[in-house]
Order: sequence, then structure tokens, then C-alpha cells
Amino acid sequence: MNLKRRHFLKFLGATAGSVVLEPVLASNNKYPSSLAEETVAQTSAKFLAKLPSSLNFTPIKIPIPLDTNIPLGIKIGSSQEQIQAYSTYEVKDDLVLPKEFTYDVIAAWGDRVGDSRFGYNNDYLSLVETAPNEGFLTVNFEDLSGTTWIQTYPLVIGKELPFAEVKAKVEAEGKEGELDAFTLIESNPLKQQIEAISREGLIDRGIGVISVRRNADGKWERTYSDADRRITGISGLDDPSQSLKCTGPAVTVFTKQDKLGYDDELGDRIIGTFQNCAGGTTPWGTVMSAEENFQHQVPEEVMADGSSFTPSAKPFLMDDEDLNGEANVFGLAGNKYGWMVEIDPANPKDYGTKHTWLGRYRHEAFGIRAEAGKNLAVYSGCDRRGGHLYKFISAERVKDPQDKANSRLLETGMLYGAKFNPDGTGEWVALNPQTTVDPVIPIHVAGGIVTLPNRDREVGGIMEVTQEFDIVRYKQQFKTLGDLYQGDNEREKQGAILVDAHFAANAAGITCTARPEDTMVAEDGTLYIAFTSGSPGSDGGPDVRIFQGPKGETPYEYGWVVKLAEDNNDPSALTFRWSSLAMGGEPAKGGAGFANPDNLEIDRSGNLWVVTDISTSVHNKAVPNRTEDGQPLSGKDLSGVFGNNSIWFVPTTGDLAGEAYPFAIGPMECECTGPFFSQDWSTLFVSVQHPGEKYGIRQDMAVEEREFNLLTTDSQSFSQKRQVPLGSNWPSLATNQPPRPALVAIRRLDGNAIS
Repeated sequence: MNLKRRHFLKFLGATAGSVVLEPVLASNNKYPSSLAEETVAQTSAKFLAKLPSSLNFTPIKIPIPLDTNIPLGIKIGSSQEQIQAYSTYEVKDDLVLPKEFTYDVIAAWGDRVGDSRFGYNNDYLSLVETAPNEGFLTVNFEDLSGTTWIQTYPLVIGKELPFAEVKAKVEAEGKEGELDAFTLIESNPLKQQIEAISREGLIDRGIGVISVRRNADGKWERTYSDADRRITGISGLDDPSQSLKCTGPAVTVFTKQDKLGYDDELGDRIIGTFQNCAGGTTPWGTVMSAEENFQHQVPEEVMADGSSFTPSAKPFLMDDEDLNGEANVFGLAGNKYGWMVEIDPANPKDYGTKHTWLGRYRHEAFGIRAEAGKNLAVYSGCDRRGGHLYKFISAERVKDPQDKANSRLLETGMLYGAKFNPDGTGEWVALNPQTTVDPVIPIHVAGGIVTLPNRDREVGGIMEVTQEFDIVRYKQQFKTLGDLYQGDNEREKQGAILVDAHFAANAAGITCTARPEDTMVAEDGTLYIAFTSGSPGSDGGPDVRIFQGPKGETPYEYGWVVKLAEDNNDPSALTFRWSSLAMGGEPAKGGAGFANPDNLEIDRSGNLWVVTDISTSVHNKAVPNRTEDGQPLSGKDLSGVFGNNSIWFVPTTGDLAGEAYPFAIGPMECECTGPFFSQDWSTLFVSVQHPGEKYGIRQDMAVEEREFNLLTTDSQSFSQKRQVPLGSNWPSLATNQPPRPALVAIRRLDGNAIS
């Protein structure tokens, strides 16, 4: 019998003594050993009858066998039938959907938006409907896929930039592709060239607002209203009226005169927003945009008072793979990035407000509970290996959840970090000056590294700790977070803590987690969290007591979807219970069939729609053998079996809770991000970002055959020959045309609701 992912109520899977199992479901025997005794249609009909009533599509065929894909109409009941069905597989350079569905491209990189253009690598998106069948799409633009952006920029944008010349000069005058353009004199031709490239790179990041209407044919189309606009990485640089605003205690850090570190001399005014990844929509019709990997643009580390390191600490970078550090040449202050940004799409004069009570870290995710008579709760995660889960609780209570005045509730409250206990309980710990310093112990973290605020507070920045005796010394030196951070008053100290939230949370002993990439609150108050990957990184990893695979594996690469319930179902509760809903990985090894869950969406029946975030570097990477030098492969070494990134439907209740049904597969080398339903549930909007990220333009429909050692659902190994396109021509699908990130609207051909 297979270990089933839905049998695990917690991540504790190492031994029989540490696993709490549900009763074994009859679905372990739901397939006949042979389909010879009944037709595939009959078997499919019986299986479909057991599915959730809200499953309104025929699951598509992914590269590996699943327990849940008998409805495909192919013989996969027995291992031999699975081997026959999956011995060959052809990957498509297209958005592959069930037969009942189609998609329309709404906008793609380079299309006009206001006085600018649709940016690159669109991520979270939101439809705020202002009337029946019309409204505003708000879209995040996260980052650049350096090599592909450079290759396709002149073809899509229609102008040239000095890429080759700058790259050669940076290699000659810089170090490892980096050069500090900030300190070059203004008349230096190289600085001017770097500024030209950096300006265009930052224009392609940020946020966009697009007005749309649904036509008589059921298709959404753009209306190009006066409210269409771009908030870019340099908004406010040339026109101060387009600067971003800010609220909360960190404002005192920005405006303080005698900073320990760098001062951009702009006070509380902020130039632009960038690395905008996940996000969320409030009940009152504003959109929240999360600044994630801001460390690619500006220094992440700060001084003890929360002020920035000099822009020189993050030089301009241009090499064979990456283009980053575009903020360097403009002298942007690092402590003003890494926040949650709120905008009102219906207000054409709104260029965004950064609410600093929500903390500065690598923001990924936004979940909100706004219930009349209760405190507002906002959930978010820090998408880094070893990042934390956070909750903000407002000081005042919600009166009317749809009142736009609720934005003021984000200006006063407290930020908390989550401590998970192995027994399925947890608590929220305030990140304030009174909080006790009690750092995470390195032995409890995958990779054995914990980063803490530097012991030398005059130098600022961070330090790596690998030994427990260093933790003991640290606690002797600093008793509270207020001892770690400097300020002339409590509010300044609070501001410095919020600026340095991730490292302050490490010092406070907040649980290191497995890349929390989304947080979604269901109608009943349940919080769903997508933890993308349990592998460690260069500066941290998840708590190995919590984040384990089906058999207790640590580290475990393929991720989890977790449920969190506040005690007494109270948004302001400081204790909670948590459990696992679904676990990534191969079905034969106890996984749900997907890998690396990322953004989440909840449909009207309370079920989850999950997109995946498998690293492009391992998409369809050949796995001809499952051992190397006599040792079994694990983690990313096996990730190639899952193919392209995909979209899944996951029931949250009933006997099939935690099962996963494949809905869509993305084009080559992309992510499908930011899923969002229209109010009538008939359209699922999706961002397709970085198609062709590895190989760029697919030349002459190039394809490569690769070999994979796969497992049937009962663990029998077999070989698959897989046809893999090299690069992408999506969305045009025309030979040798450049790939373009784009926003699409998915709908049923019959016009009915998806969910």
C-alpha cells in the first residue's frame, strides 16, 4: 500500500510512533487490476461520480502517472497500463487546458499601458469589478529574465540599448559582472549607458492598472481608460507627484536626521516599487502588492537604527545570465523597499502607499480577514529559505469590511511572527522592543545556518551563526529586541525592527519555514499557506522538526499546502492550530503529484487552485537513472520528472481533501502565477511569466528527446522518452517569434462557470 499524502495530519512522517494516520481510504483499491472487464468510459464515469461536485473539468495528462487521472480515457489502472500510457510524452510550448476550455491573451509585455507599457514577468493579478462585466485588472511585474529580456528587448520594444558594450566594460572594469555605477561621476559615458539600461529595466518592474470589459462573446478586452497607468521602479524620479507614500513607524527611520547609514535626502518620499511578486485584494477594493526579492536591486542589510547601507553595497550586475542592481545608479535607499504596497486601481492619481507596520522582508503572499466588529488581520510570508510567516493585527476594529476607510487600519497595530510546534499547535510572537531575544538554534534548521543582526551594532548588517554556544553568548549580550535596535524613542526602535523584520524575527526565535509563497483566507477563516520548498539555502533553511517529507525526509524539496486555524476562530488570536492538507512529490512516494506549490486561489466551494514554482533550471531536466555513484537521487535532482510548471485543483473537504487534479500546464520555461477568479466564477485570470527563460526564442521549432526513469503509482520503475521544446515562441506560437510574458483569461467554451 502506498503512503498517501492525505493520511498525514502533520509533517511528522518519520516513524509509526510519530505519525498520526487517518483511516485508510477505500480509494487505495478504487481501480480494477485490469480494465478488460469494463470499458474505460464506464470506469471513468464511476471515478468521476466520486469526485467533488465542484470539479468541473476533465483533468489533463501530466508527464507522470497519478492516482487521480483515470478520467483521461486511457488505460492506467494497473502498473503495466501506466507504463504503456507514459512510455512517451510530448511537452507543448503552449498553455495546455482541459478540452472544455480555451484562453484569451489580454495583454503582453510591451503593450501600451497608460503612458508606459505592460511590464515584464507579470505575477499577481486582481480584477476589481466596478460594474457588471467591467473593472480594473491590477498586475504585478516582478523581475527580468536577464538573458531572454536582453535577447528579445529590441524585437518587442523596438529600440536598441548598449547591452554588449556595457557588458564588455563591466567585465573589464568591474568584478564578476558587478560595477558600482553610483560612485561614477555624472559625465562618465559608462554611467550614462548603465543608467539607460537600468531605467528600462526598472520600467519593466512594478505595478500596472488596466481597464477591461467583457464583450457579448464572453471575452474580456481592454478599454484603455484614463485610469490605466504604470507604477514603475522609478515612479517619482522624474515627477515627484508620482512618488509613493508610506505609513507606520518606519517613517520615523526615513525622516530621522542623524542616521547611522545612508540618507537619500527624500524624507518619507519613496521612488518607485520593484520586484512585485504576490499580492492580494482587500474587501474594500484596493490591491496589495508584495515587494519580494528587493535584495536584487538594493542592499537588504541595514544599520542598527534601520537606516540603509550605501547603494554601493549592491552594485549594478550584468553577466551571461543576470541583469540586476539597476537601482544602484539612481542611489535608491535600500530600507524603502521590501514592503507591502497598497493602491486603489480606480484612483488614477494613486501611485501607492507602503504600510510599514506590515514589515520589511521578502514579501510573498497576502491574506486578509476583515470581519465587522473584529480586528483586521493580514497574513504574509517571507519567500526565502528559512523565511517566516507573519500576521499583522490592527489596533482598531473593522466596522464595514467594504469601507475604503479601512486602509487606515493598516497604519496602527502590531506585527507578529509564527512559532510552529511539532504537535500541531503554535503561537504568534510580537516583534516589538520588549520581545525577548531567543534565537533559533542552528541544529534545528536544515543547512545548520541562522542569520542574526550583527553583534557589532555600530557596524550593522548581519552575522551567520552555526554553533549553539554562539547563541548562548548572543542571548547574554542582548536581552530584548530593544537592546538590538537603536532609536531616540520607542517608535524609532519599533521602526528599525520593522525595517529589519526577517533578522529581528530570527533573533526572537520565530520558526524558520519552507518558503511561504502564498497565504489565502477562506470564508470560514481557515488560512491556507503554500510552503514551496524545504531545501536549505546559503543563508538559512526550514525547521527540520516541522518540515518533513512523507517518510520523515529532511530536507524535503517538493513543498506543502498547510491549513492554519486561529484559536476560537478569532482574527486577533495569539495561538493557533495547524495541519497539512497536501504534500508535493511523486505519488509513489506519498506526494500529491505536483511539486513546489506557489500561489493559491480559493473558489466559491472553498477548494484551492494551486500553481507551481519549479525552478526553470530543472524543468524537464533528464533523469535517466535514479541513482548516482550508488546513492539514490533526491530533491532537485529528481525535479525534472514533473515537467513544466502547472495549475492544480485541490479539494479542501471530504474524503478527497488533499487530492490534486491537474488543470493546466504552462508553456516552456515559465510559471503560471497569480490566479484570480471573476466575480461570476466564469473566468480564471492567470499571469504567464518568463516563458523561454532558459533557452530564449525557440529557433525553428527546436526540440530535444530526453530520457526519464519514472515510477508507477505503486513504485514500479520504467523509462519514458520525452520530447522537450528548446525555448519558447509563446504567446504568438509563430516560428522564431520572441516569447513574451502575458496575462490570459481562461474560460469554458460553453460560457458556464468554472467553479
